[in-house]
Amino acid sequence: MEMRTLATKSSQRILVAIASYGSGNDSFLRRMISEFRSMSFDIDIVIISNIEKYIDHQIKIVVGLPNKNPWSLPFAHKKLFVNKLEDYDLFIYAEDDILITEANVRAFLDATRVLREDEVAGFFRVEKGPDGMVSYPEAHSHHHWVTTSVRKRGVYTLAEFTNEHAACYMLTQAQLRKAINSGGFDVAPHEEKYDLLCTAATDPYTQCGLTKLIPVSHIDDFTVHHMSNKYVGRIGVDGPELSRQIEALHQIERAEAAPISLIQAETRLWRGLYSKDYYEPAKPEVISLIPKVARSVLSIGCGRGATEIALVESGLTVTAVPLDSVICRGAAAGGVEIIEGDFQSARGRLDGRRFDCVLLLNLLHLAPEPVKVLSSFGELLSTAAPMIIRSPNMLNLSAAWRQIRDRRIELPRGYATSGVHFVFQGSVEKWCRSAGLTVEHTTELLDRRVDAYDSVIPALARRAFAPEFIAVAKRV
Repeated sequence: MEMRTLATKSSQRILVAIASYGSGNDSFLRRMISEFRSMSFDIDIVIISNIEKYIDHQIKIVVGLPNKNPWSLPFAHKKLFVNKLEDYDLFIYAEDDILITEANVRAFLDATRVLREDEVAGFFRVEKGPDGMVSYPEAHSHHHWVTTSVRKRGVYTLAEFTNEHAACYMLTQAQLRKAINSGGFDVAPHEEKYDLLCTAATDPYTQCGLTKLIPVSHIDDFTVHHMSNKYVGRIGVDGPELSRQIEALHQIERAEAAPISLIQAETRLWRGLYSKDYYEPAKPEVISLIPKVARSVLSIGCGRGATEIALVESGLTVTAVPLDSVICRGAAAGGVEIIEGDFQSARGRLDGRRFDCVLLLNLLHLAPEPVKVLSSFGELLSTAAPMIIRSPNMLNLSAAWRQIRDRRIELPRGYATSGVHFVFQGSVEKWCRSAGLTVEHTTELLDRRVDAYDSVIPALARRAFAPEFIAVAKRV
């Protein structure tokens, strides 16, 4: 594709739209405005709000919701951008607690000079804890770096992250025009991959033909402070973890490592329902099932590696087949032996070895051929060793109620359509039998909302209340 050029002179005109619901974030909003006014650009600021508020006579306030849903407010900036397309060189949208600096703006303009017409430099949010720890909240759940997306543009190494939301974006006039002409920008409030709040900030990437790329080689220039710090200690990865993942991306770009993935771990269901969590915490209910005599454990589908690292710290030798060649860097640093590859190649590299326990945690329902996975890796079990399978229970009552409430049928659908097998205890038991394994016992994992009633729930009813279960299988 033809490369574009873009001047970065201070005379550029910039339109900033800030979505500000209510008054709870007004202190952050004023900090944002002060920062924008300190910049050496010609900047106009418009506040989109549901209520009248006064900042000063130079700040325009647009009051009104696009529809009756309060979360639709962010969509109001789109008409503004469409109407002002010819009047500005750069367009910035942000929620009212995102601190964007002049360094961020200049970094965006510099990177845009070497990007292709369908590529947009994007941002990562950073939060700061009271102890000074930094955290990156976009990295949670099933969101991860796309290992095959790594590319070089000029001095920049860039990569896609599957979570496009950063509560802000920047578009040049040419990029905004492309988004508008696609027909996917100037649209009514809607939610699909993300909720309403996030969708307003991600539509340019999800339905306008633009690809958000994070310049990982210049990550500090492309991080914006989420001033509320509301997710610190709850979700996200810390600085050392992000640095390890970025170094892995650099190694892929330098051809020192391969962009390997084990499986497509994100389903095609609404909001990625039943996808694999790349950042699973250590699972005590799994750890407690590993035999006391075990010395070696094999984990299939290792993500960030909290469970695997906990096992290493307890004295076990742990080998893991990771979800991809980037997410596993934390596990490797924690002493876990990493065997990269897809199911077939990883299994080949393990040929001849035996393990005292094999873990398959929330992965089997995502495998194209579950029986083949069970059979292949079951051969690596030592005598009487267990295979511990953690799985969602898609027959539980909360899943049924969710489908009724939202009027959206999730399953059953074919694997080719959904990227997931309809799974419950009976299906796992059937897969195991076909693979030469027998399920010795299962443990239902109750929803936290009914966990307090565990002692009074009849055994036959536990399956209906359990969103997950653990099956322990052994070779016949």
